[in-house]
Amino acid sequence: MKKIGVITTGGDAPGMNATIRSVVRSAIYNNIEVIGIYDGFKGLYEKKFEKLTSRSVSGIINQGGTILKTKRFYEFKNKEIREICYKNLVQENIEGLVTIGGDGSAKGAYALYSEFSFPVVHIPASIDNDVYGTDYTIGFDTAVNTAIDAIDKIRDTATSHERTFIIEVMGRDSGNLALEVGIVCGAEIVIIPEIDFNIENIVEEIKQEEKKGKNSCIIVLAEGAGKAEELAKILSDKLPEREIRYAILGYIQRGGRPTYLTRKLATIFGSKAVEFLLENKYGYMVGIKGEEIVGIPLIDVVSRKKEPNISYLDIIRKMAI
Repeated sequence: MKKIGVITTGGDAPGMNATIRSVVRSAIYNNIEVIGIYDGFKGLYEKKFEKLTSRSVSGIINQGGTILKTKRFYEFKNKEIREICYKNLVQENIEGLVTIGGDGSAKGAYALYSEFSFPVVHIPASIDNDVYGTDYTIGFDTAVNTAIDAIDKIRDTATSHERTFIIEVMGRDSGNLALEVGIVCGAEIVIIPEIDFNIENIVEEIKQEEKKGKNSCIIVLAEGAGKAEELAKILSDKLPEREIRYAILGYIQRGGRPTYLTRKLATIFGSKAVEFLLENKYGYMVGIKGEEIVGIPLIDVVSRKKEPNISYLDIIRKMAI
């Protein structure tokens, strides 16, 4: 293999740049030319290609975002569009592709591999940590730490004013981020999309907390489970004696300097992805299980769902006494 492409797709995540750097330098070390594809699958369709050198990725290991940019490209769902993308790779003499992104990106990578037998290796990068087959995705640790930092500051105000704060974090379809944030920031209540919540139970929990002498409360809410503003209004109506406030962390969770763990995973995953291509191990995703770096067949990644660790909710309840 003499020439490969690298692409970042879907939502951005801290550590994507560190991953690009690792892929580029690992490939060059093995005398492989690297083509950067800009703007995700949209750029692949529009042939936004540029040769990357070792100097192209200097000084980016500590930067958030992605130097290759990323755009949503819903047209990629059409096979005719995917076929044009495949032909563009062939015309550019690109012999293998490393995709960097979340579960949607994994599906796109699998489509190129399964429909056109094109050599693809996927690297999971997502702040939601919702990609099947790997314990952690690139960017998740950074997003958790960003949310913790914000919530720690909010708790100062919640305690000082004896308020209940609802903190809305990202997680449209997955509660992994909310659970991890909730357990390490000492939240009293965590609400995730995988489990239906009863508003009366939440009201009762807050009342019980007050009876124990706790006059402030932190509720972590995954965005897919509800809206913080709406929940704050409902709780204010049911608990008129309590001060209910809310904060939406939003896109700050996607940005920022990647943490130690994010940079480490990005560097190891990127290097391993190039190894997979050199070993003719196509149609796989790089992942981590325990301390072991593993390859997960993309068919498993795209056909199975990663479930959150619901047992964390029980631990959160115990810690809230």
